[in-house]
Amino acid sequence: MSDTHPTRREVLLGMAAAPLLEGTLEAQAADPSVCFLSTVEMARLIRTKKLSAREALAAHLKQIERVNPKVNAIVTLVPEMAAEAAAKADEMQVHNETLGPLHGLPVAHKDLLETRGIRTTFGSPLYKDNIPTEDDIVVERMRRAGAITIGKTNTPEFGAGSQTFNKVFGATLNPYDLTKTCGGSSGGAAVALACGLAPIASGSDTGGSLRNPAAFCNVVGFRPSIGRVPNPKAAFAWSTLSTSGCLGRSVADLALVLSTIAGPDARAPLSINEPGEHFARPLDRSFKGVRVAWFKDLGGVPFDPRVRTVVDGHRKTFESLGCLVEQAEPDFAPAEIAFRVLRAWNSATTYGARLHEHPDAFKDTLTAEIEEGLRLTSSDVARAETAHSELWRRFQAFLEKYEYFVLPTTQLPAFDVNTPYPTEIAGMKFENYIDWMKSCWYISATGNPAASVPGGFTPEGLPVGVQIVGRNKEDFGVLQMAHAFEQATGFGKKRPAIA
Repeated sequence: MSDTHPTRREVLLGMAAAPLLEGTLEAQAADPSVCFLSTVEMARLIRTKKLSAREALAAHLKQIERVNPKVNAIVTLVPEMAAEAAAKADEMQVHNETLGPLHGLPVAHKDLLETRGIRTTFGSPLYKDNIPTEDDIVVERMRRAGAITIGKTNTPEFGAGSQTFNKVFGATLNPYDLTKTCGGSSGGAAVALACGLAPIASGSDTGGSLRNPAAFCNVVGFRPSIGRVPNPKAAFAWSTLSTSGCLGRSVADLALVLSTIAGPDARAPLSINEPGEHFARPLDRSFKGVRVAWFKDLGGVPFDPRVRTVVDGHRKTFESLGCLVEQAEPDFAPAEIAFRVLRAWNSATTYGARLHEHPDAFKDTLTAEIEEGLRLTSSDVARAETAHSELWRRFQAFLEKYEYFVLPTTQLPAFDVNTPYPTEIAGMKFENYIDWMKSCWYISATGNPAASVPGGFTPEGLPVGVQIVGRNKEDFGVLQMAHAFEQATGFGKKRPAIA
């Protein structure tokens, strides 16, 4: 193997290619503490030549070798490709070339995002050997910002459901309790961050896929406004259900990464015409006198008492920030029609032909959803679109009085990893595999930006997330509030013992 393509052993030992830059850290490259530096700090150290891209990569590959077999977060690893990119990143600094905001930082991409030359399975046996020839826009933008792809993170089959398991790679385990789920569908991404396997992780969100796993794994997840991170290849270019984004171990880390993937694209009709650099600004802000609406029960949605206790206990946290908090919520009834029907219609249109060709290749819950979508009439879809419009107007009117809406991210703590989905909460039984996720997908249906921030732990030590929802397209304001809450509580600093 050539010098520009070191062996995996050389990469793991931090011995790849040329000598390290002057002023590098005295600590060993394989020191796990490097892996838990904040993304902001790691980027600063690399930029100031106190840490090389190769050292950062070596430390993370060593952490992956040590921890990943226990949790199954990263399912495709490309150490040689990453080593070549890290060597080039260090050479750029030697020659004083212009550096991007993520220069030299390892990134793990969700296995739903296409990566040029790197296996992308979508969690499906139908694509277990799929090697894309182009990058997803998120991958492309992160690479342009200087990030180094180290591999792909696990996801449910086609991202369907908030429990990360599939027939290709199996299940990803929760690092705080290996018998529990990590959530999904960006489950592998959340676990990779929590375990220090990567400082940056991409993801996507339809019914809660950036927020649910963040809550279960004690990291930060953020669902941006539709069009904030555009998708120029989306088949449903006018749909407001799905969006790409990222997760982080802190709000500041997430905001830095978001600043590189957000921004307009002329090929996406709902693209927001604001530069991504907007998110690199300081997050500090006064919240004195800011009105915050506190959830009630979302119209009868059940919550596990352990989650409710943790989240309700934070009303005083928001009040300590100067907020005026009162219990209030809009009527989410239209979401029951809009989200369910439009999701099924989307699934049927996207996967219906493949289900017909490969009837045994899909998991039963996704098969049922596709078949439900195939039975829909034009009147059903029209009714769903009308309900969607009604919900949007209702929620925006509600937020004219309140700047933020706060509620639990999830309705229960992380559950047994062998359970495909919960069938009841607090005595209320469910029929559909997404019924237990309403606290997330009710918000998805509004299209408003929302963050999940670590809010504490159940008596068993399972993480609980607090969800902060903001006004239409006011993404930065959501991150500012999430940052203030994070600074006031500090729960995100608690790492899983396994890491």
